Amino acid sequence: MKKPPVNEIKLVLPAIPENESVARGCISQFASKADPTVTELADIRCAVSEAVTNCVVHAYKNEKGSVYINARLYGDGRLTVRIADRGCGIPDVELAMTPLYTTDSGGERSGMGFAIMQTFCDRIKVRSTVGRGTVVFMEKRLGR
Repeated sequence: MKKPPVNEIKLVLPAIPENESVARGCISQFASKADPTVTELADIRCAVSEAVTNCVVHAYKNEKGSVYINARLYGDGRLTVRIADRGCGIPDVELAMTPLYTTDSGGERSGMGFAIMQTFCDRIKVRSTVGRGTVVFMEKRLGR
């Protein structure tokens, strides 16, 4: 039987660039209660930044929308972070997760967001439905 989290935080933020740092700060502060190493905390901050940035840049195509964040901390030091949007969705998640793949025709994006998330997390899962949005689930063990 799965044990419930010892703590949980839920955030709903407007999908604007300024809130990427707000999300990163909130989740890293929340995770700090698990006594992570400096490296683990930096990993979390980077992964959260990438996921929120994807929502801001890609999900709503310059329209208003929200980023939904749920973080849970478990007694065994496991942190889970779910970052979701209700935007346009990703037609091909596998292709989107390919390093260097980008839909940015302007050349400002490197196509490394999902690769970075995978590098800094122990587990990542992406679910998306065109026209309904995307959910990124990340897990990291802290304070090993």
